[in-house]
Amino acid sequence: MPLEFGFWRIDGDLKEVDWGMLGLESQLETILDANISVAAPNWMVIGRQVKTDHGGLIDLLAIDRDGSLIVIELKRDKTPRDIVAQSLDYGSWVRDLDDEAIVQIFVDYLKTYHPESGDLSINDAFCARFHVKEMPDELNEAHELVIVAASLDPSTERIVRYLAAEYGVRINALFFRVFKDGEREYMARAWLREAEEEVKPLQAVQKQWNGEYYASFGGNPDRSWDEAVEYGFIAAGGGQWYSATLSMLSPGDRVWVNVPGTGYVGVGVVEDPVCPIDDFKVTDVSGQTVPLTSLNVKAAKLGKRSDDPETAEYLVRIKWLKTVPVAKAIKEKGFFGNQNSVARPTAPKWDYTVQRLKKHWDVS
Repeated sequence: MPLEFGFWRIDGDLKEVDWGMLGLESQLETILDANISVAAPNWMVIGRQVKTDHGGLIDLLAIDRDGSLIVIELKRDKTPRDIVAQSLDYGSWVRDLDDEAIVQIFVDYLKTYHPESGDLSINDAFCARFHVKEMPDELNEAHELVIVAASLDPSTERIVRYLAAEYGVRINALFFRVFKDGEREYMARAWLREAEEEVKPLQAVQKQWNGEYYASFGGNPDRSWDEAVEYGFIAAGGGQWYSATLSMLSPGDRVWVNVPGTGYVGVGVVEDPVCPIDDFKVTDVSGQTVPLTSLNVKAAKLGKRSDDPETAEYLVRIKWLKTVPVAKAIKEKGFFGNQNSVARPTAPKWDYTVQRLKKHWDVS
């Protein structure tokens, strides 16, 4: 059933406000580029008139706070078959974009449409837009297709709903109309499929935490994975935002360790709760129990609680079940990635990641 919506003035006699098309489709493209929040508050535009390898031009390309990409295509005067086929074609191209390509699209976008932004990086723009400290470790793990129009014919609406319901395609339509009340103009927005209709991925959705902890390791040249393996620990520091999540771990918890941007390097069981690096004791070559910081290790250069509790390095003792060198880290498309030092992920990709790592490392 085609979507219809109206606009009435109720101060005085009930009066329907006239509506019409935007003056030009390019006007809507400019409006969305200037303030994408009118479409969705969790999007950020990273490209406009993006050239694909197939000779097409994507009207707008956006990214959401999870790092997923959104292809935004204006219907203009395209036929139902053309607009849907074109969106699917663009999706097939966007699916394979890597981080380097995404960054270059953003650089070209600023240079062409927002030169006043200077050399603003996509990371800084993302963090400012979504009020976070880091971009997601993995970008473009999923993408969505959005057709923008003043109205759609019943055929296009049926096709969009069918692709979403029967095949799990993340496709939707977004409608904008301009209402005129005397000298005033108002723009209204409506989605073809509301949030509760959103189709989940074809695989089963993992809504509950699977009991496995995630940890990221790195972020400082003196935080050595080889030392973490040899002396049995994971670490974080440089501020409470980074180190506080280590307190989530308790003895007996199992944690899977990822080096952001590189891959997974180990899995182990927590032996002791978090403690400052000053208090972390290890066994030296002579069999004596000594502070880790007393040894000739890189970690000794990191912040100590005695110097500044806020920025100090904190460690959690781990009994390793399996580790690999950084050069042999495991990384696959679809793996979970996050900048948090420790997390209890509930995303479907976390369950997938753990199952894959279990197979790689023969961990039960």
